[in-house]
Amino acid sequence: MRTLALLVVWMSFSAPAAAEVINSTAANLLSRWWNPAHTFSSNSANLSLDARPGGCLCESVANGGVVHLTVVYVVAQKEIRFSGGLGPLQQTGVAGSMIWRLTEAAGGTQFEWTYTVDAVLPDQLNRLKRFVETGRPE
Repeated sequence: MRTLALLVVWMSFSAPAAAEVINSTAANLLSRWWNPAHTFSSNSANLSLDARPGGCLCESVANGGVVHLTVVYVVAQKEIRFSGGLGPLQQTGVAGSMIWRLTEAAGGTQFEWTYTVDAVLPDQLNRLKRFVETGRPE
């Protein structure tokens, strides 16, 4: 019998940028801040995000592709919700839920990242924060 430990990771950062800038950076420039070590192809340029219900955070790989997460809810410039298990979690049968939420904060915008599942990739939020602040994920 397998026992799963539910883990909820919530991380956030505030940046002196408008919500539409952070939303655009997170969604449209995903391939520039996502850690390539957390891809099947070892190349973040193969990632894409179709930010509409039924869309996906997908990856192109040789002779095929990967749906990492399915988009299940979108309110432009405010929130995107995803369903699925990232990377190797896909084959474990776990159910995962990820939420990217943008709210106004003093002098800018707060980006909240919540991923609920039995394993997480917290490095990604730190990469996005650095990318928004400096234009480089490292």
